[in-house]
Amino acid sequence: MQFFDEQTIKDLEFNLIREQLSELCTSKTARKRMLELVPLQSENRCRQELYCAEELTQVKRKGETFPHIEFDELQAEIKLLKIKNSVIQQEGFVRIYRASMLVNDLIYFFNKREEDYPYLSHLLQIVHFTRDITNAIDKVFDKRGKVKDDASPELARIRQEIASVRNKINKNFDKEVRRLSKMGILSDTKEGFLSERRVLAIISSYKREIPGIVLGSSKTGGLTYIEPHINVPLNNELEMLIDDERKEIFRILKVLTAEISEHVELIENYQKVLVRFDFINAKARHALSLDANLPGFADDQRIELIDAYHPLLFQSNQAARMKTIPQSLEMDRFSRMLVISGPNAGGKSITLKTVGLLQVMFQSGLLIPVHPNSRMSFFQEVLTDIGDNQSIVNQLSTYSYRLKRMKHFLEVANKRTLLLLDEFGTGSDPELGGALAEVFFETLYNKKSFGVITTHYNNIKLKAAQLRNAVNGCMLFDTRTLEPLFQLSTGQPGSSFTFEVAQINGIPSELIEDAKSRLDDKKVQMDKMISALQKEKGQYERLNNESIKAEKEARQAKQKFEESKEKYQEKLRSQAELIEKNNKYLGLGKKMRSFIDRFKVGKNAKNINKPLLDEVVHYLAVEKTKILEIQEAERLKKEAELAAKTFRKPRKAKAKEQEIPLVIGSRVKIETNKEVGSVIEIGESEVLVAFGVMRVKVPRNRLVVVR
Repeated sequence: MQFFDEQTIKDLEFNLIREQLSELCTSKTARKRMLELVPLQSENRCRQELYCAEELTQVKRKGETFPHIEFDELQAEIKLLKIKNSVIQQEGFVRIYRASMLVNDLIYFFNKREEDYPYLSHLLQIVHFTRDITNAIDKVFDKRGKVKDDASPELARIRQEIASVRNKINKNFDKEVRRLSKMGILSDTKEGFLSERRVLAIISSYKREIPGIVLGSSKTGGLTYIEPHINVPLNNELEMLIDDERKEIFRILKVLTAEISEHVELIENYQKVLVRFDFINAKARHALSLDANLPGFADDQRIELIDAYHPLLFQSNQAARMKTIPQSLEMDRFSRMLVISGPNAGGKSITLKTVGLLQVMFQSGLLIPVHPNSRMSFFQEVLTDIGDNQSIVNQLSTYSYRLKRMKHFLEVANKRTLLLLDEFGTGSDPELGGALAEVFFETLYNKKSFGVITTHYNNIKLKAAQLRNAVNGCMLFDTRTLEPLFQLSTGQPGSSFTFEVAQINGIPSELIEDAKSRLDDKKVQMDKMISALQKEKGQYERLNNESIKAEKEARQAKQKFEESKEKYQEKLRSQAELIEKNNKYLGLGKKMRSFIDRFKVGKNAKNINKPLLDEVVHYLAVEKTKILEIQEAERLKKEAELAAKTFRKPRKAKAKEQEIPLVIGSRVKIETNKEVGSVIEIGESEVLVAFGVMRVKVPRNRLVVVR
């Protein structure tokens, strides 16, 4: 940012946001970069940063299995890989191995997801999927990061000898312990471990009776630690073997370093990619903690915030389990100067800081706690004058500091500047300071700058009402209790409620009346008028909100009724069909029951039942015919519906007419119509035909050329 200074960071407490983000980083490089985060100079670069943060936030919100961004940086290993005959230690290879695995996991995750996450996928273009690095390291190291026994034949031989010698040492030692235990010259602990050797814990009075090397004694001198004589040459051999092992491991690591050095450029890119993802991951985690979103990008210069929260206030209230009231406001070239007035402790400064901090975060590539339908644009400068910045060192009073700051604003402000001026004009004589503040305000307005300004000065409020592209705003108060509602309302200035607040805080009414008598009548009347207007507006907004709520509830009730009605009617239809079906089956059942009642049993029943059986067969045949007729009717209906959807082929009788070539200007008619038209345009399957003033697209196979 061309005129972005540290004072703006301090005023808006953006440094606290940077510290929060830094703590969410894994790598030292990403943490350092986060602490140095400032709004970007390039709008395109800022968009890329925002899209990257948005994509990774969406990945996390969807709950996708994303690789865990945790790694050790590789600067030291990269430096060694570039030096000939250098050797990377075991821990370094473990770091390279984990980095390669993590990058491979990232590549695998974004494979076939390029369309969903194009910006994050693009970050991986400088790396590629490979097992060469991990396979080479796997040949040398086991899963615990230790060099394998079979890393080389020589190492395998050495370690076998080490195991053999240690086995002999332990056998000899255990034998000595058993022998000396019977003699009663060992302590209760029996043994110890000194200089990486097993030693006997001998009662000091018997130390001269034991052949071996004394390696130490207890603090009290009661015990003497002796290496058994029989193990001395074996321990010496063990030390030489361990030294051989160390040299062989060094040789193996040197060979592996040379092999891995062929991939040094890729490993350098591992470092870049992982730090980049660590940086973006911190942004995504921060966004999730704030329920932040990416606002839309406005084509013109504007700020349109919907349900915006001050991030630090939101976090503080969340920790205290308190509700945070969001703010909504809109500023464009027709309302680019917003003057907020009203009583102290009503939220003016918080609203101003919310706008400023969200703008700085947005231009630093961070998602912000607003409704996603919000829209924002990029400013060349964000400049602030907030709080008491007097300097004893530089012998500056608050007002002197503000004048110097204003001088800077007047020099650099333009149509792409966002100014945030808290308690504008204060610090000097109210009338003289107010007059100067009015001049400053008008000058900044003429520079076409954007600005959010808080003030108590009536002349600034009046000037904002007079200027075409400025607008007044106020923080709403409960007019009955005079408690702040922390909601911004634009369109009119706010009353300071000076006397009302004084009265509610117990100031005697006679003192308040005395104070009123000392003021200009017009000023008192104006404050009363503003106060009354604010009360009326508050009442109107309350009624409007109640009306909106009632309308919403009515729509929901209507929708619920319609859904219930539809479900009820569907249920009635189902029940009617079921009743009809059951009545049919009931009729069939009654008929069959009559057949059963008439059926005779006995010796002569066969001849008696023959007419009945013939009747039953006839009845069954009739009923079966009815069912088949219904099924056939349904089949014919489906065929008719299918035929209606397809076009009929031209009749053979008109084949001669169709043989005439179809060209632009041909006179044609639709096969089922007598009206003749002329061809305007011929497509592959459709032809545009003009019938008088009407133009119609007709399938070619439905047209007949008229001679």
